[in-house]
Amino acid sequence: MLWVDEIDKAFVGSQSSGVTDGGTTARVFGTFLTWLSEKSAPVFVVATANDVSQLPPELLRKGRLDEIFYVDLPSEEERGEIFQIHLSKRGRNPVQYDLKAMAEASKDLSGAEIEETIISALYDAFYAKQELATEHVLATLGQTVPLAKTMSEKISAQRDWAFGRARNASIPHPLQKLEATRHMELS
Repeated sequence: MLWVDEIDKAFVGSQSSGVTDGGTTARVFGTFLTWLSEKSAPVFVVATANDVSQLPPELLRKGRLDEIFYVDLPSEEERGEIFQIHLSKRGRNPVQYDLKAMAEASKDLSGAEIEETIISALYDAFYAKQELATEHVLATLGQTVPLAKTMSEKISAQRDWAFGRARNASIPHPLQKLEATRHMELS
């Protein structure tokens, strides 16, 4: 398996690299494209990108990258699972917390923002000389402005771009249009 994190940052200047870096980025990009097309070993390639629109189109064609998945903000159920993970990671038993209330109160938060909420609530509880409770987390959530609100235009643009161009990496999101659903009937 090959993992390429933030591939959009690696190849964003590939088209103009002759001016900026003597063509190094363009040559590396070309070598990578050739390897993706001609590799004989079974290598599963996974790449992340924050802005797929910055990627050169020749990278996205089938045969090089077989599928594009869009990872949207987590659903309420997924947020509850993220809270479980981060509470457990910090030595807390998730069943002692109102995960449903926390998931409801964390609408539009990313997984990273949920993690930071837990960390901040732990500091608040420690400062108050108390054990972390649901109330600490809910108070911190009430003070958190999600990036999805701060950068709502960019999030909307990403969602618009992804519709019809990428598979949803999660459960169907309420924003998905019904026309995108495929049905197969067997007789």
